[in-house]
Amino acid sequence: MLRHRLQKLSEYLDILRTTQQYSRSEFVEDPHLYGSAERFLQLSVEAINDMASHVVVDENLGAVERARDLPDIFESEGLIGEEMREQWTDMIGFRNALVHDYLDIDRNIVYEAVQYRLDEIERLRSVFSQFL
Repeated sequence: MLRHRLQKLSEYLDILRTTQQYSRSEFVEDPHLYGSAERFLQLSVEAINDMASHVVVDENLGAVERARDLPDIFESEGLIGEEMREQWTDMIGFRNALVHDYLDIDRNIVYEAVQYRLDEIERLRSVFSQFL
């Protein structure tokens, strides 16, 4: 399960990286670009949270009531630091906005995420690869 999710996350990141070549104006004006980026960012965070939930259960790390609990558990177990916990928590909030506030998504924020936040997702991916 974990291996498959890691593979899918790599695919999502590869797709997202292809959108980095576009200027801000090209990106925000092209529904194929920003729509694709929104979806693959959402799927990336979903994959991270899914893997984290499985690790928490498999490693007996505690109970998870909501996705926002996951970064705190991983930090308390020494698996990630404070900065990564904060970044992950931000990602969860961003994912929630993509899913629930889809009518009001600022395309510039999506552009910024694609340009500057993919390395954070990659670092989290590395955390989960330790559990293979």
